Amino acid sequence: MIMILIYHSRLHHHMHLLSNPVNTARRRCALAAAGALLALSALSALAQSKVDIKHASGTTAVVPNPKKVVVLDLTSLDTMAALGIDVAGVPESPMPKHLSRFSDKKYARVGTLFEPDFEAIHAAAPDLIVVGGRSQAKYKELAKIAPTIDMTVDRTDLIKSVERNTNLLAGLFGKQAQAKVQLDKLHASIAGLKAKASTAGSALIVLTTGGKMSAYGPGSRFGVLHDAFGFKPAVATLQTSNHGQAVSFEFIQKTNPDWLFVIDRDGAIGRQGASAQRLLDNELVRQTKAWQNKQVVYLDGGNWYTLGGAGLTAIQQNIDQLAQALDAKR
Repeated sequence: MIMILIYHSRLHHHMHLLSNPVNTARRRCALAAAGALLALSALSALAQSKVDIKHASGTTAVVPNPKKVVVLDLTSLDTMAALGIDVAGVPESPMPKHLSRFSDKKYARVGTLFEPDFEAIHAAAPDLIVVGGRSQAKYKELAKIAPTIDMTVDRTDLIKSVERNTNLLAGLFGKQAQAKVQLDKLHASIAGLKAKASTAGSALIVLTTGGKMSAYGPGSRFGVLHDAFGFKPAVATLQTSNHGQAVSFEFIQKTNPDWLFVIDRDGAIGRQGASAQRLLDNELVRQTKAWQNKQVVYLDGGNWYTLGGAGLTAIQQNIDQLAQALDAKR
């Protein structure tokens, strides 16, 4: 409304000039000025037009290419960094190596993944807030501060979620060309990995933490190993809860997978304790085909656990690591 009133006032002034007996040149100048004001007003209105973004928690109107963005989802931060999108605020959290630059003090600290610092976010005056995964529960409160989008992924269809979220962010920030290049590479890498995994034998993926273990199968938090990457599950009936199914060394021995993939949660979050390597180096696990054939692979915990394997860089690195492990045994 302010812009319209200013324009109206200035236009009235120029029209007043036209009503006076001035020479033709002055009239033409006045008309040109009025036209310029009209064009500038139209451009300004266009720049401020919003687009409706559909996301995991609803639909939000957002101005394209927002300048100041606060991110409370590391998966989204990973994808935004891969597309060359800068941010203003990030959460206090252990960062994977490829996101270490966000530890710089120039990025405002806006709380943790579970507990946003609402005061700090208010002070940052963001044009957009991005949540997802661990921060999803705070969506409604954050949406009262600024336009907020929820980028939580669907773990039962991770690849489509990665593609959808990448394209959404790319469209919002004008990064479609970069997104296409990286998504084309991703799909080609998945096809190559699936071809190799189809003849690799059975696989089991476990997460270690605090001296305990959980196993994950198809349709689970880390089920992409089977669902999209093509590894034959050593056990197809594991619980699909977020925490997986608690298992023992005896379970691993009896399951006897050809490949054992391991996520060290404590290592990923910087917690002190026995490493996954030390935990699994015991008499029972040593009896498995995976151990005897040197096919126990310690996955990148930052990518798999911290980022959930769903950031654009994280998922590409995960595929590359798996493919390299299989290639080493050929």
